Amino acid sequence: MPDRRPHRVVVLALDGAIPFELGIPQRIFGRARDSSREPLYEIVTCSVREPGPVRTDADFSILVENGPETLATADTVVIPASYELGPVFDTGRLTDELHAAFARLRPGTRMVSICTGSYVLAAAGYLDDRPATTHWSSAAHFQRLFPQVKVDADVLFIDDGDVLTSAGVAAGIDLCLHIVRRDHGTAVANEVARRTVVPPYRDGGQAQYIERPVPEPQLATTGTARDWALTRLHEPIQLRDMAERESMSVRTFTRRFREEAGISPGQWLVLQRVERARHLLESTDLSVDQVARDAGFGTAQSMRQHLQSALGVPPTVYRRTFRAGAKAGTGTGTVTGTVTGAVTGAGARPRSGQVSTNR
Repeated sequence: MPDRRPHRVVVLALDGAIPFELGIPQRIFGRARDSSREPLYEIVTCSVREPGPVRTDADFSILVENGPETLATADTVVIPASYELGPVFDTGRLTDELHAAFARLRPGTRMVSICTGSYVLAAAGYLDDRPATTHWSSAAHFQRLFPQVKVDADVLFIDDGDVLTSAGVAAGIDLCLHIVRRDHGTAVANEVARRTVVPPYRDGGQAQYIERPVPEPQLATTGTARDWALTRLHEPIQLRDMAERESMSVRTFTRRFREEAGISPGQWLVLQRVERARHLLESTDLSVDQVARDAGFGTAQSMRQHLQSALGVPPTVYRRTFRAGAKAGTGTGTVTGTVTGAVTGAGARPRSGQVSTNR
């Protein structure tokens, strides 16, 4: 019989932890179930010290019942943000406790950070010469402290295979949902999102959250045009068609759209069509030609080019990877590919993007 052990996620609680971010892995991974309603993940929280209280940035501490030895059992380690990183934040150096804790990790453990938890990964050397992100307000400091890291402050998260980083706070939800989707497919991730009452994915990157001069209040938003386009992805959609929905000129609409979504209307349409194609490839038996038409790419060749660019793999490889994983229904959490296209053995390496897209 195959190993049905749930994939073990160990969350490292550091002093100064932010309770919201500390609870994200339990909330997202803890809701993921297979077709038999069995949990797909086991979530355990540990400290770098012996079991006991860990300070948070709120007016309470939390009692952590597991010590650093738990890290040796992890398939995935998640490091949420902390406001008390000490030398990690100041000089880019691990504390003795963190150094000893990381020494317990097994080779091949997947490493994940939420917000400024990326400082810990960088100090430990996991991000050397790799793309990574962090909260936009810390990105410049992070880059100065770790010049060997390829920092991208415009994205919500980055999937670089066995190391994943997210932007601040709610971007940790985006990243954890992405991991569920990467491990078990769209249907499982969407169910988790519905139960958590959050969108399965968000448009744009951090750019839309960085403080900028407030737009004039009399200007309309572009939400109506986006809603209109989402119901017509299978049809040709021109920029002027979207602009007309908001009674704007194409130039004004394009500027306003970029201010709100963080990307251009054309980029947004391609991303929506890629998402539609992914969903159809994972959940239906439609031919590649039919998926291309239904997603609005027109031809299989056009869709192949866009998916290769966005995901790093062609449609047939993507379908084979995720349909096989979904049908197997294993609870091991073994990663056979990533949403960014790093399919095992395919030679493709994922990189950063608007929501973890390819260069």
